Amino acid sequence: MSKTALLFPGQGAQKVGMAADFVEKFEVARELFDRANETLGYDLGKIILHGPDEDLTQTRYCQPAIYLASSAIAVVLQAEGKLNKSDINCTAGLSLGEYTALHFAEVFSFEEGLKLVALRGEAMQEASDEPPSGMVSLVGADLEQAKRVADQAAGDDVLVVANLLSPGQIVLSGTKTACARVPEIAKSHGIRRAIPLKVAGAFHSPLMASAAVKLKAALDAMDLQDPVFPVAGNVTGAFMTKAKEIRSALERQVVEPVLWKNAMGAMIEDGVDTFIELGPGTVLSGLMRKIDREKVCTNFDKVEDLD
Repeated sequence: MSKTALLFPGQGAQKVGMAADFVEKFEVARELFDRANETLGYDLGKIILHGPDEDLTQTRYCQPAIYLASSAIAVVLQAEGKLNKSDINCTAGLSLGEYTALHFAEVFSFEEGLKLVALRGEAMQEASDEPPSGMVSLVGADLEQAKRVADQAAGDDVLVVANLLSPGQIVLSGTKTACARVPEIAKSHGIRRAIPLKVAGAFHSPLMASAAVKLKAALDAMDLQDPVFPVAGNVTGAFMTKAKEIRSALERQVVEPVLWKNAMGAMIEDGVDTFIELGPGTVLSGLMRKIDREKVCTNFDKVEDLD
């Protein structure tokens, strides 16, 4: 029996004007943007639709912006009869995208998720500056190679494996000084490429500990619901079905590795053969082609994709 999963993108997928055509054409999208602005107390919609890019790329704005843009696309697809929750078997989101997936699975309301994501983005922005930090993507590396590079490049600094994205694509996260040593060391290990990422800090590493503390406090004050369908988690790489395990996973997520490849493997093993990416960009569709080229993966990030 065919199974379908929804995937939601994370930080890095943002672009000025994302979801603009949905907002222009559909009242439900405009209403969601208005609700977001009212909830946050500032015009996030203006930053999304008009920029400038230097504002949108700031973690404090970028994270709630992607959450809003992806959610707006989802509500339009539902309103237009292109997406029915009864047809969805499971969901997942990459890093920040996990929050969008959890909202879609009815673990928390749109407003609750938005406030949580805004706090997360603000806390991670602050943690990124103490000390200056970043991330480096290794292309053509397996996990053991990545660990050896991280250990060697770390020196007296912090550098860890942060993302397992697809076969041969692993991201390291740590201090700026450690990240700067990665390209040369990776080359000596026969790794094809080491690409510094345009992110504000060392996400999914111990350097985000102060953000994790703030996030835990916010989560402790929330009443999370069990998801209406399983969510493949970033931290565990396995399905989550209870609010208790989701709360724990979100607390750990900012300081522990994202096991995206494992999460997608869990879905495939469960029989998912159709994946739908909702939100800006096609990053997750691209990763799926590397994980399993036989699986169907479509994406919706512009109105014409509805045709």
